[in-house]
Amino acid sequence: MPAQRFAIINGDDFGFSEGVNQAIIKAHKEGVLTSTSLMVSADAAKEAVTLAKSNPNLAVGLHLVLICGRSVLPPEQIPHLVDKQGNFSNSPFFAGLRYQFVKEARQELRQEIRAQLEKYRSTGLPLSHVDGHLHLHIHPVVLRILVDLAPEFDIKVIRLPSEELGMTLRVNRSHLLTKLVWSGVFGRLRRYGEKLLESQGIGFTQRVYGLLQTSGITEEYLLGLIPQIQANLVEIYSHPAMPTAGNSWRDYANAIHDDSLNEELVTGEAELAALLSSKVREALLSNGFEITNHHFLSQRTISGKSKK
Repeated sequence: MPAQRFAIINGDDFGFSEGVNQAIIKAHKEGVLTSTSLMVSADAAKEAVTLAKSNPNLAVGLHLVLICGRSVLPPEQIPHLVDKQGNFSNSPFFAGLRYQFVKEARQELRQEIRAQLEKYRSTGLPLSHVDGHLHLHIHPVVLRILVDLAPEFDIKVIRLPSEELGMTLRVNRSHLLTKLVWSGVFGRLRRYGEKLLESQGIGFTQRVYGLLQTSGITEEYLLGLIPQIQANLVEIYSHPAMPTAGNSWRDYANAIHDDSLNEELVTGEAELAALLSSKVREALLSNGFEITNHHFLSQRTISGKSKK
């Protein structure tokens, strides 16, 4: 009997703007999106929470923001993390170094991470998973803090990026050097994260696709990727968005994304179109995937245990 296969389709940056919120809900109602990750300090977070409560089959997790965004705590409480306006650094490299080597920054990180988890808990939404903006949540210092706080905040799943370089390059070979570097760096972080999460009984998927093709998860890319996937439990994430009055996709990309991988970003509308594509849905189903989310998978596990 063939192994069961599960695909979690996640939309990041829920709460960033009205356009992002609308795109995520549209992709959930009309497309393959089953899950999303909430930025609790973002401008449209309150609207996102209301929308999530109106769509109970949409699993929601915390999109931890420690870069390219605003803090939950006031700037005077975490001066080694943010500027006077409460904004984190826009540089993953320098932020990562500070979090690793500055004692005061590490102490303040724990306070801010706790504050974001508390703000999420105050929404009343079940916590499906935790991931992070630009994947800074898998920085060893940050990941250890999340693991320490996991029992208190009932963190059951944490995203660990992991995708096969060769598979991505067979579909899209653009920005080869950057993809090589990112594959190496995040591969090492994944191996560290696997050992840590396994030791604490925290879940993660076998593969996570999106990093090496960031801001370019189009229909064409997914149709080339999905038939190659060998793992049975995967997450595919993207950043769908819709333009709204006064805001464009370029504004969104410039505000919260590192553009080093894709100089010519596709629009958030193109990523939304991919999630709405009947061809993408058929590709997932024809390759044996059940389209699901962490919440439904946990319910299935609980039900299975109760029957034993």
